Amino acid sequence: MKKAVVIVLDGVGIGNAPDAKYYNDEGSNTLQNIASTLGEIELPNLEKLGLGKLVKLNSNNAQVIGCFGKMKEVSKGKDSTTGHWELGGLISEKQFPVYPSGFPEEIIEKFKKENNLKGVLGNKAASGTEIIQELGEEHIRTGYPIVYTSADSVFQIAAHEEIIPVEQLYQICKVTREKVMIGEHAVGRIIARPFIGTKGNFTRTHRRKDFALEPNGEVIFDVLKKNGIKTIGIGKINDLFAYRNIDVQIKTKDNLEGILKTIEFTKAETNAFIMTNLVDFDMLYGHRNDVNGFYKALVEFDNYLPEIINSMNENDILFITADHGNDPTYPGTDHTRELVPLLVYGKKIKSGVDLGLRETFADLAQTICDFYKMPNSLKGKSFLGELV
Repeated sequence: MKKAVVIVLDGVGIGNAPDAKYYNDEGSNTLQNIASTLGEIELPNLEKLGLGKLVKLNSNNAQVIGCFGKMKEVSKGKDSTTGHWELGGLISEKQFPVYPSGFPEEIIEKFKKENNLKGVLGNKAASGTEIIQELGEEHIRTGYPIVYTSADSVFQIAAHEEIIPVEQLYQICKVTREKVMIGEHAVGRIIARPFIGTKGNFTRTHRRKDFALEPNGEVIFDVLKKNGIKTIGIGKINDLFAYRNIDVQIKTKDNLEGILKTIEFTKAETNAFIMTNLVDFDMLYGHRNDVNGFYKALVEFDNYLPEIINSMNENDILFITADHGNDPTYPGTDHTRELVPLLVYGKKIKSGVDLGLRETFADLAQTICDFYKMPNSLKGKSFLGELV
């Protein structure tokens, strides 16, 4: 009876990937650049697991109780969907489409037709918090939804909850997923972005909902579910894997809730797979170039790490990693193509092992399958043998 717990620190990269130049991301290094900008940062519990062996922080910890390494992404792109799918054992050979200049006219016309809409506002790449301030009043006046995108492969639809009720917004997103953004335009996610408030004070609510593409191959949840392991997704995990073969689906409003739910389920379950996404690093701080906020979120997670570890049983194993970078010091507000950290801890595994540079994020999925002794066809190579 044992658990594998995976915590994805969304956007917490650890140095530009070998192919970063093809993404115009040379020199990006989320953790190191935060440390350099602030002079020094202290994350003693993460460093105790080995983070200080991967990036120069402010470590005084001589003893390392975890194992550590880095992983590089093979999939095309640098978005959350491809990153998580690869962590789950599926490599994406083709990059999802992106629309830095907005969506083509034929897509917008089809969007209006399929959803019986008279008009659309926006249709450009924009910050979600800024575009509702810019167009919120016109949206209230016209009733037209606000459509926008980002550097990610996303089609985002913002609407005031009193103008387009949330359930209606979800239906618009569902239709868009199934009938509009298909074929060559099949973006990674359609995202409902409800907001409330009045002019000058519009704020997004926590009733966001993602309508993701289903993985186009087998992933870790599929393997474990069919072999009788209970699967639990916390936070954005459920959206990114399109809710497929996830037994318990927990929605969270912020990192803290995600951390507390992870602790709760780690304590309560005896034989399960738990995967958590902590999105605030990326959503609230990386995309907004907020170095101080990013660091404070890291400190919050670090402070709870001992409680996460104490909630584990004798046979459990913990993996801490990321899905991409989002360097808040780097020009622009987009994700950055980076290596990601790999920290591993368990009471029955070795400590201080340098796992090196893993050739794909998918090594994580293979290691988890190896941990449960599950045959599979996922990508990647297990490193469990180096831990035991």
